[in-house]
Amino acid sequence: MKNVIDGKKIVLGVCGGIAAYKAVELLRGLKKMGAQVRVVMTENASWFISPLTFQALSGLPVSTGLFRENDETCFKHIDWAQEADLVVIAPATADMIGKLANGIADDALSTFMLAVTSVKMVCPSMNSHMYENRVVQRNLDTLESDGYVVLEPGAGELACGTTGPGRLPDPPLILDRIVCHLTRKDFLGKNVLVTAGPTQEPMDPVRFISNPSSGKMGYAIARAAEHRGADVTLVAGPTNLADPVNVKMIKVRTADQMASQVFSCMQQADIIIKSAAVSDYRPKKKSLHKLKKKDGDLTVEFERTQDILKTLGEKKKHQILVGFAAETRELRQNAEKKLSEKDLDLIVGNLVGDPGSGFGSESNKVTIFCRDGSCERLPSMQKSEVAHALLDRIKMLTDHKIEKTGG
Repeated sequence: MKNVIDGKKIVLGVCGGIAAYKAVELLRGLKKMGAQVRVVMTENASWFISPLTFQALSGLPVSTGLFRENDETCFKHIDWAQEADLVVIAPATADMIGKLANGIADDALSTFMLAVTSVKMVCPSMNSHMYENRVVQRNLDTLESDGYVVLEPGAGELACGTTGPGRLPDPPLILDRIVCHLTRKDFLGKNVLVTAGPTQEPMDPVRFISNPSSGKMGYAIARAAEHRGADVTLVAGPTNLADPVNVKMIKVRTADQMASQVFSCMQQADIIIKSAAVSDYRPKKKSLHKLKKKDGDLTVEFERTQDILKTLGEKKKHQILVGFAAETRELRQNAEKKLSEKDLDLIVGNLVGDPGSGFGSESNKVTIFCRDGSCERLPSMQKSEVAHALLDRIKMLTDHKIEKTGG
């Protein structure tokens, strides 16, 4: 699946609030992903940030009012409403939320919104007490019942000095929700279980055995599946990554903990994608106290951890099971052996050490191996793109199963 924002026509509405500066970052993110972005501002927004800033970054005229001399946007912005693939208001003030909930059209942005027929997203940003006011909450409920997508604001210390809900969601989160609402929902009704990240096997209270997995590939898969409509559970070892939106998170540390959570979730899953780099061995004995340095060498005896993927292959019934193989040599031979021995439907293999591929990288270069002996070598691409490419192949498998069973 290509970048869904590329070539889309997005309209960004900006209201008068201190968070208006964050709309610049959102605009830059949209442009970076290839969107054509037009900006409609309220007059009060111009007190916080210049329309010229948005015009320079978008490369298109900015609409700021209904009646301005020599302003071509005064009449053209209704056309924008018909052309838009999605409209997002960030920040959305209590005033604008009230106008939209009650059909008031007395400025460029509120008039424009009444003509929009595509996805409409509102990102509230205001003082905590304003946000919690029953009138504002009633207006937000009205917008949701009218089909608006309302993003819940963040909580914390606000510019006005209060602490609580009302902070504009961070631009990367808004961008993620825009991507989600423009992505086809071909995994609706599917339960997807994903594992990600490393595990850590303690030697003592301060030391452990682990590996360099960042979890980026598994998180990308979970995020892509959620974008495509799946109900997603992500069982993750220790990472520094932000939790994907609208994904059930289960955080673990050891291989045993990951095994326990995966086996308890597997019966509800239709698709299991095991991308975690689970430790194959752990110290046989864990010291209760820190091992002190002594003269001479230290010998540690290891024992095998449970082979989660193999056990899943033995226990699976209706599920599609996908594994990963990170190898340093003989990729095809090792991946196909793992595919067969662990009764997988697909396995994704990559050679560790290739530039721009593997642990910690933002990109990956993988080969997808199938049960029928075929394989598909993908070019180097962003892990988000790899995730969608893998989901495309899984969708083909699920459709084939439905055809065979006549479901």
